[in-house]
Amino acid sequence: MSEQHQGAQVIPNVTAVTSTNRAGTISVRATDQGLPVDIRIDRRELRYGAQPLADEILRLCKQAALEAGARRRELLASEGVPVDVLDRLGLPKREAVAIQQFAAEEEETAPTSWMRPV
Repeated sequence: MSEQHQGAQVIPNVTAVTSTNRAGTISVRATDQGLPVDIRIDRRELRYGAQPLADEILRLCKQAALEAGARRRELLASEGVPVDVLDRLGLPKREAVAIQQFAAEEEETAPTSWMRPV
Protein backbone atom coordinates (compact mmCIF):
# COMPACT_ATOMS: atom_id res chain seq x y z
CA MET A 1 0.00 0.00 0.00
CA SER A 2 1.47 3.32 -0.99
CA GLU A 3 1.60 6.18 1.44
CA GLN A 4 2.13 9.91 1.20
CA HIS A 5 4.69 11.58 3.44
CA GLN A 6 3.83 15.00 4.77
CA GLY A 7 6.38 16.35 7.21
CA ALA A 8 6.84 13.78 9.97
CA GLN A 9 3.37 12.29 9.45
CA VAL A 10 2.61 9.27 7.32
CA ILE A 11 -0.82 9.54 5.70
CA PRO A 12 -2.14 6.32 4.13
CA ASN A 13 -4.09 6.56 0.89
CA VAL A 14 -7.82 6.27 1.35
CA THR A 15 -10.03 4.05 -0.77
CA ALA A 16 -13.02 6.03 -2.03
CA VAL A 17 -15.75 5.15 -4.52
CA THR A 18 -18.44 7.21 -6.23
CA SER A 19 -22.01 5.95 -6.23
CA THR A 20 -24.71 7.55 -8.37
CA ASN A 21 -28.49 7.23 -8.31
CA ARG A 22 -30.29 5.68 -11.25
CA ALA A 23 -31.26 9.06 -12.75
CA GLY A 24 -27.68 10.31 -12.47
CA THR A 25 -28.81 13.38 -10.55
CA ILE A 26 -27.08 12.62 -7.24
CA SER A 27 -23.56 11.27 -6.79
CA VAL A 28 -21.70 10.61 -3.56
CA ARG A 29 -18.01 9.79 -3.22
CA ALA A 30 -17.37 8.01 0.07
CA THR A 31 -14.52 6.23 1.81
CA ASP A 32 -14.53 2.59 2.88
CA GLN A 33 -15.59 3.86 6.33
CA GLY A 34 -18.66 5.57 4.87
CA LEU A 35 -17.35 9.13 5.16
CA PRO A 36 -18.65 11.23 2.26
CA VAL A 37 -15.86 13.25 0.65
CA ASP A 38 -17.80 14.67 -2.31
CA ILE A 39 -21.52 15.10 -2.93
CA ARG A 40 -23.02 16.38 -6.19
CA ILE A 41 -26.71 17.18 -6.48
CA ASP A 42 -28.54 18.23 -9.62
CA ARG A 43 -30.93 21.14 -9.08
CA ARG A 44 -33.91 18.99 -10.09
CA GLU A 45 -33.51 16.85 -6.97
CA LEU A 46 -34.25 19.81 -4.70
CA ARG A 47 -37.95 19.74 -5.61
CA TYR A 48 -38.47 16.52 -3.62
CA GLY A 49 -37.61 18.08 -0.27
CA ALA A 50 -34.94 17.65 2.36
CA GLN A 51 -35.84 14.23 3.81
CA PRO A 52 -35.98 12.26 0.54
CA LEU A 53 -32.75 13.94 -0.56
CA ALA A 54 -31.03 13.09 2.74
CA ASP A 55 -32.29 9.49 2.53
CA GLU A 56 -30.91 9.11 -0.99
CA ILE A 57 -27.54 10.63 -0.04
CA LEU A 58 -27.29 8.25 2.91
CA ARG A 59 -28.22 5.24 0.72
CA LEU A 60 -25.60 6.20 -1.86
CA CYS A 61 -23.03 6.78 0.87
CA LYS A 62 -23.61 3.27 2.25
CA GLN A 63 -23.46 1.78 -1.25
CA ALA A 64 -20.18 3.57 -2.02
CA ALA A 65 -18.72 2.55 1.35
CA LEU A 66 -19.53 -1.10 0.71
CA GLU A 67 -17.83 -1.03 -2.70
CA ALA A 68 -14.83 0.91 -1.33
CA GLY A 69 -14.51 -1.61 1.51
CA ALA A 70 -14.43 -4.49 -0.98
CA ARG A 71 -11.78 -2.70 -3.03
CA ARG A 72 -9.73 -2.03 0.11
CA ARG A 73 -10.02 -5.73 1.03
CA GLU A 74 -8.78 -6.77 -2.43
CA LEU A 75 -5.90 -4.30 -2.24
CA LEU A 76 -4.79 -5.48 1.20
CA ALA A 77 -5.18 -9.14 0.20
CA SER A 78 -2.98 -8.57 -2.85
CA GLU A 79 -0.34 -7.11 -0.53
CA GLY A 80 -0.36 -10.25 1.60
CA VAL A 81 -2.63 -9.36 4.51
CA PRO A 82 -4.08 -12.64 5.90
CA VAL A 83 -7.78 -13.35 5.38
CA ASP A 84 -8.50 -13.60 9.11
CA VAL A 85 -7.12 -10.07 9.60
CA LEU A 86 -9.27 -8.78 6.74
CA ASP A 87 -12.30 -10.43 8.34
CA ARG A 88 -11.52 -8.81 11.70
CA LEU A 89 -11.25 -5.43 9.98
CA GLY A 90 -14.83 -5.92 8.82
CA LEU A 91 -14.02 -5.34 5.16
CA PRO A 92 -16.73 -6.86 2.96
CA LYS A 93 -16.08 -9.61 0.45
CA ARG A 94 -16.93 -9.03 -3.20
CA GLU A 95 -19.80 -11.56 -2.96
CA ALA A 96 -21.42 -9.58 -0.14
CA VAL A 97 -21.26 -6.42 -2.25
CA ALA A 98 -22.88 -8.20 -5.20
CA ILE A 99 -25.70 -9.53 -2.99
CA GLN A 100 -26.28 -6.07 -1.51
CA GLN A 101 -26.34 -4.43 -4.95
CA PHE A 102 -28.80 -7.02 -6.25
CA ALA A 103 -31.08 -6.45 -3.25
CA ALA A 104 -30.91 -2.67 -3.75
CA GLU A 105 -31.84 -3.05 -7.43
CA GLU A 106 -34.79 -5.23 -6.50
CA GLU A 107 -36.08 -2.53 -4.14
CA GLU A 108 -35.75 0.15 -6.83
CA THR A 109 -37.85 -1.61 -9.43
CA ALA A 110 -40.34 0.46 -11.39
CA PRO A 111 -44.08 -0.05 -10.89
CA THR A 112 -45.55 -3.04 -12.72
CA SER A 113 -48.11 -0.76 -14.36
CA TRP A 114 -48.19 2.93 -15.15
CA MET A 115 -51.98 2.89 -15.38
CA ARG A 116 -53.89 4.77 -12.71
CA PRO A 117 -57.07 3.46 -11.13
CA VAL A 118 -60.17 5.17 -12.43
